[in-house]
Amino acid sequence: MFNITNMSMLRQLWLAIVVSMLLALGGALLASLLSARSYVASQLSIKNTDNATALALALSQQSPEPVMAQLLVASLADSGHYELVRITDPQGQVMAQREDTTPALDAPAWFAQLLPLQAAPGVAQISSGWKQFGQVTLQSHSRYAYGALWQSAQHMVLAVGVAGALGLLLATLILRRLQQQLGMVIAQAQSIAERRFAPMALPQVPELQDIASAMNLMVDKLKTSFDEQGRTLEAMRHKVSTDALTGLANRSTFEGQLSAAVSAHDATGGTLVMARLANLQLINAQLGRPQTDALIQRFAEVMAQEATQWHGACAGRMGGADFVLLVPGLQLDIDSFERLYHKLLAAVRPALPGLASTWLVGACFEAGATQSGVMSQLDGGLASLETKQQNGWQWLTLPTDQTRPLSQQQWAKTLNDALSHGHLKLDDFAVRSRQGELTHREAVLRMQFQIEGPWEAAGKFWPWVERLHLTAKFDLAVVRLGVEKLASDPALPGLAVNLSGHSLFQPAFVDDLTKLLQHHAQAHRLWLEVNEETAFANFDALLALSRHVKPLGCKLGIEHFGRSLHEFGRLQQLALDYLKVDMSFVRNIHLNTGHQSFLKGLLWMAHSLGVQVYAEGVAVQEELDAIKALGFDGATGVAIR
Repeated sequence: MFNITNMSMLRQLWLAIVVSMLLALGGALLASLLSARSYVASQLSIKNTDNATALALALSQQSPEPVMAQLLVASLADSGHYELVRITDPQGQVMAQREDTTPALDAPAWFAQLLPLQAAPGVAQISSGWKQFGQVTLQSHSRYAYGALWQSAQHMVLAVGVAGALGLLLATLILRRLQQQLGMVIAQAQSIAERRFAPMALPQVPELQDIASAMNLMVDKLKTSFDEQGRTLEAMRHKVSTDALTGLANRSTFEGQLSAAVSAHDATGGTLVMARLANLQLINAQLGRPQTDALIQRFAEVMAQEATQWHGACAGRMGGADFVLLVPGLQLDIDSFERLYHKLLAAVRPALPGLASTWLVGACFEAGATQSGVMSQLDGGLASLETKQQNGWQWLTLPTDQTRPLSQQQWAKTLNDALSHGHLKLDDFAVRSRQGELTHREAVLRMQFQIEGPWEAAGKFWPWVERLHLTAKFDLAVVRLGVEKLASDPALPGLAVNLSGHSLFQPAFVDDLTKLLQHHAQAHRLWLEVNEETAFANFDALLALSRHVKPLGCKLGIEHFGRSLHEFGRLQQLALDYLKVDMSFVRNIHLNTGHQSFLKGLLWMAHSLGVQVYAEGVAVQEELDAIKALGFDGATGVAIR
């Protein structure tokens, strides 16, 4: 049933324009037709009078006789121009009369019935000298008048139709333009409802400009508020995560970083360096506290500068005179290690040449190594140097996997064979809500180096995947395995797969990924995530990815989050679904009140954008209880079953 109240505003406006135009044009057409009919009728009446007068005058001049009158009436009637020709005597008796009772019309009968012509007949007196002979009555035939009126009506209808069509076309174009402008405002309103605060270009319609300006002002204020909150949280994170004297990562923060480097599902191993400034108590007694602090700061500056030389490196102070440097995913060479030792020695030796000593120990470790095992090995190395009571460094060789390829050519063959022959699979672990319900499972990639060999963690081969520029192929393979797994398990609510930042750099990757997802009905259960560093280093590429995969129903998130809160305001452009807080902030969270305060602020900001927040790497029940109390939406880790 037609219900105007259910129509959109633009449709109602268009309907009002159509109805108004039809009424106006219909009224104009009717008025024109009535005016034309009146004009034709008046002209026909005048013609009747003129013809009757002319006929009466002609008869008066010829001394009329009844026979002549009859002949004249017959002659006029036979011409076909008159419906009625009649001559009566002075007493009103008909002397001669001819009438066409069934005249043919030059217009449709319905038209004649709709617009009847009522023309007065022409009447004139016939006289013979001073004596009245009779009266002539003429009624002209209306067929020609109807024909002229019908033709005029057709022309008017055509003109009105063309004008109406042009008017409707113009109205449609104007409304379409208005709809586009209004659509911009609606799109921004929808984005605000989805907690995406992006400014919009001002429409060209003045009324909509006011609305858009107000919305843009609101968006700017919200973005400014988020930026300020982000900077405040970043300052808080820096305060609770760094050593007050040196600005390096404090002990708890560094241990969280090291735990992630050795035990996270995407851990890639790396290099750990431990340095110690010897005889700190004697130095403090001889130099005093201020100068000793200055010496420690110079020592720390060298460690911090070294960290900037390596991607993702973290320098920290474990307390007192012990310092550490973690370079994840990279096997530091001995030459670089030795240069670091000499830089440290040069920084402290001028202060107290005879007393300040530097000890440095380093080793490379693989993914899957234990944190305690790596730390104990390096602690033992420092203890060995300390017994010598002199400057020195030691490079330790930890046990490594001897089954993996060694040369670049071997790695290239192994990785390409894995892609070609399907030596890849996905393992997964549960991600549960705070109520314990399974929200999705997070997939981790495994690969066989050899046929029938063990399935190795991604951390053991992924650095070579990046080095050989194979990330896009591997990411597409992972997504393909993911949708196949979803198709085989309809009960699985979702599966999260990680995408590499190197893949996003490649222009064709997003198109290939979109085509792959478009051919799989399970795409709406796929969760795509990138790490925090990738998200902000490739923000435009990630934004393009969001625009391609969100319409397909995929969820988009960022993992290992927590160190770029000063850029939190940019995230609202991505329409993110979730964040996963890095496990370094979660480790021992029940004991770290500073991290608890920081994470409360992070949760408030994320929830303000409608983004869910999960905790990574929850290892013990106490951590799980703490993150539930803080308001996390869910968690992963060995404590989650």
